Amino acid sequence: MAKPTGPLCNISCSYCYYLEKEKMYSENADFKMNEETLEIFTRKYIHEQPGPEVTFVWQGGEPTLMGLDYYKHALELQRKYGSGKRIFNSLQTNGILLNDEWCSFFKKNNFLIGISIDGPEKIHDIYRLNRGGQGTFSKVMRGIELLKRHQVEFNTLTVVNNINSEHPKEIYAFLKQIGSKYMQFIPIVERIASEFNEKDLSLVLPEYSRSTTMAPWSVSPLQYGKFLKAIFQEWVKKDVGTYFVQTFDSALANELGMPPGLCTFAENCGDALAMEHNGDLYTCDHYVYSEYKMGNIKEGSLKKIILSDKQQQFGRNKHEALPRSCKRCDVYTYCRGECPKHRFLTSTQGEPELNYLCEGYKLFFRHVKPYIKYMANELKNQRPPANVMRLSGKNNTFR
Repeated sequence: MAKPTGPLCNISCSYCYYLEKEKMYSENADFKMNEETLEIFTRKYIHEQPGPEVTFVWQGGEPTLMGLDYYKHALELQRKYGSGKRIFNSLQTNGILLNDEWCSFFKKNNFLIGISIDGPEKIHDIYRLNRGGQGTFSKVMRGIELLKRHQVEFNTLTVVNNINSEHPKEIYAFLKQIGSKYMQFIPIVERIASEFNEKDLSLVLPEYSRSTTMAPWSVSPLQYGKFLKAIFQEWVKKDVGTYFVQTFDSALANELGMPPGLCTFAENCGDALAMEHNGDLYTCDHYVYSEYKMGNIKEGSLKKIILSDKQQQFGRNKHEALPRSCKRCDVYTYCRGECPKHRFLTSTQGEPELNYLCEGYKLFFRHVKPYIKYMANELKNQRPPANVMRLSGKNNTFR
């Protein structure tokens, strides 16, 4: 995951965990990936990929702040070092800076665009604000309309927080209405250190042992579970095979014994480094902390970093460090302990690293388990999983 503008963004979402990463760099830092770093990254990233396909993932901050010419040059470098591999690009954006030129470029070069939107205007504008404290909904919607006009493939990313989690059906209907066929629902869970100075990061790692408070925008465990459950109930009645929700797809993949496509629901992790604007490499996008810095793109091999003892142990800990009660849980094969970033509670047996969202995931996965098993069986028998819609409306079918 490349962050060419680092933590810089043109808006100031109240819940953003990444804006304060500016503190990790000097006050006069130029938060723009220079040409040298971009070229080194492109060359190494392509050449060290083991397979015939390579996907560049551009995130931020806000990656469009680099300007369109930057990505035109990035594609030139991809062609220069392509070595016959198929190369794809995806870019996550708030959509505010998009115009016809951007969208024409995306369409021509087959970019997959992720748009961040938290629901209808009254919900979206609670937390997703510009630097003047004004809502951003209308400008985001303008960007979405431009993407649709240019027929650019896009998906939506919705941050599930303490407020929009109360409106699952409204949000799901809204996302369908604006043309989102592929949806991600990402829970926001953060702890704030009770004491920190202005140079410290206020949002802390799961292993932080001093006094903290939950960030007020964090979604509660049961509310997140209820949110997913309510959307699933809408989806399983009429939308299977037409609309795709990443969490539901991951559950089905895990039931089939396939890679879930989302690291949080995989048994192990550690395969997705995050690269800052200056080439600094971190264990993961959620672990951009000095303790988890793995090196710099200019210093050595990406493959060696991925295969290093430190990175490999981080990935194995996702399973190994789980409480025994998690490993014995009836929905472990779906949840897999979720993201290590959220594992800061203690189990009833006194074991550390229980996931904060555990109760919500139990509620959700126990509800969807019979539906998922039915869809998996349909696939195994070469029948469409959408057949589940014929039965899901009947009483007691999956009880």
